[in-house]
Amino acid sequence: MSGVGRADISVLVYGMTDRGRQRSDNQDSFVVADLSVEPSDGGVLLNPDAAPQDGARIGAFPLGPKGALVLVADGMGGAVAGATAAKLATSWIYYELVSKWTADRDSTPRQFASRLREAVESANRRIRDEANRRPELRGMGTTATATGILDNVLYLAQVGDSRAYLVRGGVVYQVTRDQSMVQALVEAGALTEEEAEGSAYRNMILQALGTAESVQVDLTYQELCRGDLVLLCSDGLSRMVRKEEIAYAAANIPDLPSLCEALIDLANSRGGPDNITVVVARVDGPGLADPATGGSVGRNVYVLSEP
Repeated sequence: MSGVGRADISVLVYGMTDRGRQRSDNQDSFVVADLSVEPSDGGVLLNPDAAPQDGARIGAFPLGPKGALVLVADGMGGAVAGATAAKLATSWIYYELVSKWTADRDSTPRQFASRLREAVESANRRIRDEANRRPELRGMGTTATATGILDNVLYLAQVGDSRAYLVRGGVVYQVTRDQSMVQALVEAGALTEEEAEGSAYRNMILQALGTAESVQVDLTYQELCRGDLVLLCSDGLSRMVRKEEIAYAAANIPDLPSLCEALIDLANSRGGPDNITVVVARVDGPGLADPATGGSVGRNVYVLSEP
């Protein structure tokens, strides 16, 4: 693998996780990795297990030829099982990309998107196998929102309801779609967005890694512009903090550690009923289009044609 970065695109990242006010444990996990750098040379930039005291890390790097991985997972199935599932998801998806994508001679966007989806699917099998092997972990599962940055494009592979937002020009856009009962009811016209916020079904997700033989990975993409901020979070944040508040915080708190801390504090001030994880990445540099002339922001399905 090459450790030589691209000077025309830079990435600044920060991640923070908090157990919240009502949980005694933290079942969230996250990882940020520079895929152009060997694991032994510091390819994993952010991981809460590497910072047990505060669950936070900051990193800055030029985007290399193999891109970067930013991933958030929210475990379920009991304290030990949920945390195990989330950590398995983050470590296994990273392992799959390092062992396969970084060895590929084919470094095309299509291959990257394909490897990202395959890594999430493989993590589903790995978590399910571990649950079958260890009775105390039966029923464990986890969400996973895995985003990859390659050149000027953000690729998103999602299972569950951990969200990804993109902030551009002071406006926040949700670029993932919750795989949840509430979202399905909203799309069917059975609930309004306002009714959904108070629905008894708001915690019910339609699929998770490790709970079935296979998963349908929602694979999408978004072209990036200079100054874009990508924010990934568990539902401990998205259920307590509106996206307009995220946009306001991002516009007024340019320092990424302070931004993560402010958003987590806001969720906790409203009861903090769940674990809260926030990972932010700001991209910049001449290799990206000016936001004034860049394309629109939205959820764009990435279609992988059969080889």
